[in-house]
Amino acid sequence: MKKIIIIFCAMLFMVNVSNAEMKKYKSQTVYVPAYSHIYVGPRDTPFDLAITLSIRNTNATESMSVTVADYYDSNGKAVKGFIDQPVILKPFATIRYIVSESNKQGGSGANFLVKWYSDKEINAPVIETVMIGTRSSQGISFTSRGVVIGD
Repeated sequence: MKKIIIIFCAMLFMVNVSNAEMKKYKSQTVYVPAYSHIYVGPRDTPFDLAITLSIRNTNATESMSVTVADYYDSNGKAVKGFIDQPVILKPFATIRYIVSESNKQGGSGANFLVKWYSDKEINAPVIETVMIGTRSSQGISFTSRGVVIGD
């Protein structure tokens, strides 16, 4: 009997999850962590990284506009704005902005602020950074996902 109840509960959960509607949005402000370097070794030696900010429209039929993609350093000081006028991302399109490995302005607490909007309610985009660095025969790469901080 216990086994039947567990199976029934699992099936009920799967039905509820599959019927859940994705939330739609008309705009968001997104904070995206980034790292222009990390510290390695016993002497906390900086390991420089290139950063790619990736903004991906996850909608199959609707476009979205990106109005802000600003890069900030560890102290919260604006370093660079990447967008002068809104950039339209067509369905399933992606745009990227790059901070080179030689650019050391951001620091280990760098971040981006991204703002986007759409005329219709749409799926939220995937906004993330990819950090990569190589030195001699050593390489490192990792990602950070954006966090919504406002509408």
